[in-house]
Amino acid sequence: MKLLVALILAVVALPAQTPAETEQAELNRAVNENAGSQIDFIRALERHLTKYPESKQRLPIEKAIAKAATELNDVPRTVLYGEKVLTAEPSNADLALIDRVIRLLLDSDKPEPAEKALAWTKRYQREVEALRGKAGQGHMSEGQWAEEINKAMARTLVLEARAIGNLGKPEEATTLALRAWETFPGSEAARERARWLGRQGKDGEALLCFADAFTIEDVRTTHAERIADRTHMGELQRKLNKSEAGLGDVVLAAFDRNLALKASRAAALRQKDPNSVATELTDFVLPRTEGTETLRIASLKGKTVVMDFWATWCAPCRIQHPLIENVKKTFEKDPNVVFLSVDSDEDRTVVPGFLKEMKWEGPSYFEAGLGRLLNIASIPTILILGPGGNVSSRMTGFIPERFEDMLTERIRDASAN
Repeated sequence: MKLLVALILAVVALPAQTPAETEQAELNRAVNENAGSQIDFIRALERHLTKYPESKQRLPIEKAIAKAATELNDVPRTVLYGEKVLTAEPSNADLALIDRVIRLLLDSDKPEPAEKALAWTKRYQREVEALRGKAGQGHMSEGQWAEEINKAMARTLVLEARAIGNLGKPEEATTLALRAWETFPGSEAARERARWLGRQGKDGEALLCFADAFTIEDVRTTHAERIADRTHMGELQRKLNKSEAGLGDVVLAAFDRNLALKASRAAALRQKDPNSVATELTDFVLPRTEGTETLRIASLKGKTVVMDFWATWCAPCRIQHPLIENVKKTFEKDPNVVFLSVDSDEDRTVVPGFLKEMKWEGPSYFEAGLGRLLNIASIPTILILGPGGNVSSRMTGFIPERFEDMLTERIRDASAN
């Protein structure tokens, strides 16, 4: 709730968006007086928009109402204001909002909301596909980012399947649900396919899909959904065979089938991007910021490794870099101490130019998801690995006056231990 209030107050303070003085005063008062209650907050903003229909603050106010309505589980307002916001911003949509609006529209089996939902799913798919070529967010490797996009695309296809099915096209809905499963196998896609196969009287196939939904590894599956899947399997098994005898075999077969499917996908990912399935530090392969060479972290085993995580936008990194270079000179004759310069930028295209401009010499590498594994939460950060590959020291930020002595001491400690 505090974030919503801050959003409104911050917007009205922007010179380019300042409304008339009287409107600004009323808006500030409405926000402050109703900050303690979401429903009163919403009503106050609605009254403001009624009084000032041409307000320059309409979009941020509608965003605030949509967010508050979502948190309040106010379905009509979430759909109403969610659609207003999405319409006002024809690109770069809030994906969580568009997903929520579509799902709420599809809670009804009626054609009109299904038509609306179908249109929004097309927009949803365009927005997700546009992210595919962009750098991974949250320090993901290329393969991890591609899988996240596949997961999101599968969700859009499931929603499209539901919309199409609600419009009386179960065969087409089944095909879309299968596409969702093939894009990224998850319980939601399997469950949706089972739904429309059942509507066509294909109970045997529906049973297998419910078994897939029940057994596929999927962190998004809730306990309630698993219980429902189990119930549906029992009903279909009894319908087909007069009892639940043999259902265990169906479930075990689905488990084995999906275990093999996940293993196959993981192997394919590993071929394209070893880091996408890396779970240990030594599993990572870091690409050079320039050229095509790579560095296997496992090849450094037995050495003390000093990892400097930096970014082009990090001002302290520019001050710290020459200090690290000074420390490197202290160990330049020690083959068992290795310094790694690791870039953390999400936009890799800016890095070569930055290195040239700053005249930073020596090899540097993209973190390629390593920062996520090591919980690098701020930049600059230096990690020192001992010869056994364990993290011996972590230096977040730095004190310029003491930095060289501190880093030198910690490198020696790591080498000794």
